[in-house]
Amino acid sequence: MHVLRSLVFYIAFYGGSVFYVITALLALTVAIARFRAICDSWSTWHHWCVENLLGIQVRITGNPPQGAALCAIKHEAFFEAIEVPHLFDNPTGFAKKELFDIPGWGRAARAYGAIPVARNEGAKALRTMLKEARPYIDQDRPIIIFPEGTRVPHGQRPPLQSGFAALYKLLGLPVVPVAVDSGPTYHRLWKKPGVIRVHFGDPVPPGLPRAEAEDRVHEAINRFNS
Repeated sequence: MHVLRSLVFYIAFYGGSVFYVITALLALTVAIARFRAICDSWSTWHHWCVENLLGIQVRITGNPPQGAALCAIKHEAFFEAIEVPHLFDNPTGFAKKELFDIPGWGRAARAYGAIPVARNEGAKALRTMLKEARPYIDQDRPIIIFPEGTRVPHGQRPPLQSGFAALYKLLGLPVVPVAVDSGPTYHRLWKKPGVIRVHFGDPVPPGLPRAEAEDRVHEAINRFNS
């Protein structure tokens, strides 16, 4: 049954995604005021498909940030990346540069506020990230980051990437750690019914020593990997 559920999900969500991308691009030219709502609706459509077609219940606990914060999310599957506009109010965030090459989607993501990251450019990439993030902080928008750098199999706890500490220090924002356990149900070809837990942890204040901040964030995002 979960194979059939997955097939229906792929058809419904990705077919719907084509509609949302086209509609978003049209809004950029003729109805800019509707653009953000269309992008948020795409994420809400994904959430609906996950719960109603895949049979995966999403349980959200804790308190999402109100205003500007650096939101550090555990990354086990595409689930949490697509859910970002559904989980946060007017978010922006960092994504690998290659994603912006996706026809249509890349342009829409850039217009929404996503910031491309060239992982092989080191300090130059960090400077670009900081420069592009600051106007969004001035708009009081939460900044999304996957501090472990890439998708991680459920149960694994790799160290945080060095870029996280730099952003924490230089942006001067509180960090809201977000634990997610999407791997066992969502990160597979044939997705399984079950529960995905999303927990917003207690904010980590700015200005802490690097080791303390990293330890607190690392422990919090791995809440479901103990």
